[in-house]
Amino acid sequence: MSAETPNSQPVPALSLLDSTSIIVGIIIGSTIYESSPAIAAGATAWLALPGADGPTGSAASALASIAAIWLLGGAIALVGALCYAELGASYPRAGGTYVFLSEALGRQVGFAFAWAEFWIVRPGNVGAIAFVLANYARQTLVGSGGRDRYQELALAALAIVLLSVINALGLHAGRRTQNVLTGAKLLGLAAIVLTALTLPAPPAGGAQLPADGSLSLALILIMFAYGGWADMSFVAAEVRDPERNIFRALVLGTLAVAGIYLAVNIALALALGIGGLARSPAVAAEVMSLRFGSWGAKAISLLVVVSCLGAINGMLFTGARVFYALGLEQPAFRWLGQWDPRRQVPLRALLLQAVITLALVIGFGLAPGGFQRLVVFTGPFYWGFIGLVGVASIVLRLRGALAPGGYRVPLFPLAPLFFVASSGAMVFAAVRYALDQRHSDPAWSVGAWWAAGVIASGVAVAIYDAAAIRRATAAARRPSDPR
Repeated sequence: MSAETPNSQPVPALSLLDSTSIIVGIIIGSTIYESSPAIAAGATAWLALPGADGPTGSAASALASIAAIWLLGGAIALVGALCYAELGASYPRAGGTYVFLSEALGRQVGFAFAWAEFWIVRPGNVGAIAFVLANYARQTLVGSGGRDRYQELALAALAIVLLSVINALGLHAGRRTQNVLTGAKLLGLAAIVLTALTLPAPPAGGAQLPADGSLSLALILIMFAYGGWADMSFVAAEVRDPERNIFRALVLGTLAVAGIYLAVNIALALALGIGGLARSPAVAAEVMSLRFGSWGAKAISLLVVVSCLGAINGMLFTGARVFYALGLEQPAFRWLGQWDPRRQVPLRALLLQAVITLALVIGFGLAPGGFQRLVVFTGPFYWGFIGLVGVASIVLRLRGALAPGGYRVPLFPLAPLFFVASSGAMVFAAVRYALDQRHSDPAWSVGAWWAAGVIASGVAVAIYDAAAIRRATAAARRPSDPR
């Protein structure tokens, strides 16, 4: 008989350190390395406007603009984290967003989130980070000459399989791996900051700003960089003292990430100059090579690999809990609602999550540009449902459905409404970009068919589940046979 039974339940085993490590590990992935130049260019674009400081800009104004946009992203993320802290303390059950939306807006909305998370958001986000990992892993192993998408595809798949196996071995293996990877990436980022601050001042030409910076693009990349704090709620049932530790982990994790991002970008700007940062194709490698030569660039490539491993591990760890929660409540997926009491993991959900992620990675990775495609592909679904959590916060507060004496979001309802509006802006930006690209990139046809299939099958499954629930309810109400 299998050790995995539907009656087994998650055991609270995650400490405050474990929980905070999960948040920091997921949020700090690859965007800090990939997108800092475009974010710097967009944040300083206003300096080239008539009446501003001119194309060279004021160094102080440019640095303040970069700091301001990273702080704005951190503020949006913090408000979102506070909404999740309020709901997570009142509903400390596996599933997070799925549970919140089901309680506030109905089972159908919760199912729609879980279905999109199952087929699009989670595998897409894991796949995007896996592509970055594969690129830097290949550079570390074989050098930077050219790109081989098949090698990168194989490395991305290997990382997903390896980390899924580690998580399937048990909760202790998964959380220890997460803590080690998070600690390693923080040490590496500290090395970048210290190296950048000890470099001599850049040449005067480094002040020249690019003329094609986009503030809208900068905001999109900023929020992708901060995405991930919501995942803590997915493992709420496994957190010790959830009424206190979920709030603490979310706030500590989000503030820590905001501080790290701010320190790294200011250090990079001081080392390369504002214009040098905005135009750099690989900022971290450039900074390290200035001090340590080619081996410094290889070392930072290895750091990016470690950073991506931490993000992927955290997303695999938390994502399986959503599918487990779906199996507990949806008749068609009851076989997913199985908890392995020996390993303390939702084993079936972990394995299926790995299979779907591999399928999406292969589908988008056969052509160049898989990272960017997957980021945009998942954007409307991710931010649409994340924004609905702000609505759920308002609905449950007004309904009086929150745990008495628990944490409450300040400035209600302005703070949740601010988060809802910010999420709506992200949905609009992602949809508009995808529509603009659909004619020039045939891969978007694949994405469109995938999304259409997910939506159509989701409707079919929802109808089936609703009918099954009605039949079960009717059978329960039917009087028993007196014979």
